[in-house]
Amino acid sequence: MKIVNLRSFLLSYVFGQPLRLPFWGGERIIAKRDAMLIRVQADNGLVGYGPGPASEQAQRLIEEVIAPFLEGKTLADPDALRVLFTQGPGRQHPEAIKPYCAVEIALYDLLGKALAVPVSELLGGRVRDRIRVYGSAGMYQSARGYAEEAAAVAAMGFPAYKMRPALGPEGDLEAVRLMREAVGADRELMVDAHAWWRMGDRSYDWDTVERLAQQMAAYRIAWLEEPWPPEDHAAYHRLKEKGYVPLASGEHEPSYESFLDLIHNDCVHYVQMDICCQGGYAGGRLLLAEIARQSLRFAFHSWGTALELIAAAHLGVCWPETVVEWLEYPCYSNVGRPGMYPFPLAEEILREPLQLDKGELLVPAEPGLGVQVNEDVIERYPWSPGPWTWFRLDSPPETLYVTSDHSIKWVSQG
Repeated sequence: MKIVNLRSFLLSYVFGQPLRLPFWGGERIIAKRDAMLIRVQADNGLVGYGPGPASEQAQRLIEEVIAPFLEGKTLADPDALRVLFTQGPGRQHPEAIKPYCAVEIALYDLLGKALAVPVSELLGGRVRDRIRVYGSAGMYQSARGYAEEAAAVAAMGFPAYKMRPALGPEGDLEAVRLMREAVGADRELMVDAHAWWRMGDRSYDWDTVERLAQQMAAYRIAWLEEPWPPEDHAAYHRLKEKGYVPLASGEHEPSYESFLDLIHNDCVHYVQMDICCQGGYAGGRLLLAEIARQSLRFAFHSWGTALELIAAAHLGVCWPETVVEWLEYPCYSNVGRPGMYPFPLAEEILREPLQLDKGELLVPAEPGLGVQVNEDVIERYPWSPGPWTWFRLDSPPETLYVTSDHSIKWVSQG
């Protein structure tokens, strides 16, 4: 089976009006949500799909570096092709390695279809057929709003809810208190604190973060995520030694070596990774083996489409829940549940919805990823250039622009 065509499509769902979300020290503006769909076709007519990092840089690398390498190659072993790429074009274009690993997801989907086996069997074999998911939402709202959304997500059947606090120290603590009150003792609560160190002069100092971690422990949060800049591993280690609450980080680690530093320096309880932007299946398999050796836990970062969710889940079910514990499941707003923001592309990229049962995602056993991709989204959601969101800080005045590719650092303009 030879690869005859590789394409990547950048997609955007543009909001009618930008969403403006005030927070402690500034305002966040969200104008759209982006996605990338990767499509690879073989000479036998089979097609494989995968999610990718939604940036023009990644698309350029796929078209100019990766596609010329793969087209015409025989697909028998994706690992062998990746080694050939890293020793060839990848040596001249190291920035193409991460997009290649996203393309590799589509190669696995294609190979699974050709061999009539699910992707999970090609990744080592599944040890279960489902993975726990937590409802992820909670984007910069009032303390009461977080509590109402936590209850709504619980009513949807999710065993856990993750929010993103940005109300100031007292407001953040009050939000956690109200959330626990709203969902009771049986639901897990995760706190994604990525705003705490992105507020300019109002960013929380060490004493504030430590105090909040200690106070939030009373409400039994499942983890505190990214309370410090992700590269400050020493701060994570110092806070973990205090033993107040479990810590989570990883979605912004730039390399496998930086992941190892996070793991070996005892910085977190939960390691997080996004397979679209941080190494795909190859990087994930290496990382999970090391996490298991160090007796840590893993939780997938997933903030995109249903295709990204199912791609991650196929890797997750190759490991027991004692290693891979959670998959992030974005809960975008809809007619029945306000809050967050809408992102219909996330579901419409598949012809059938993903199957959830008792707070777990069921992983298909059909060939490949086991889902039917809806190519209609390519015309329905044309690409809109520019950042999808940006942060405007009050003091000092600064604007931080964010792309949908986690491997690209935020761009600051004073």
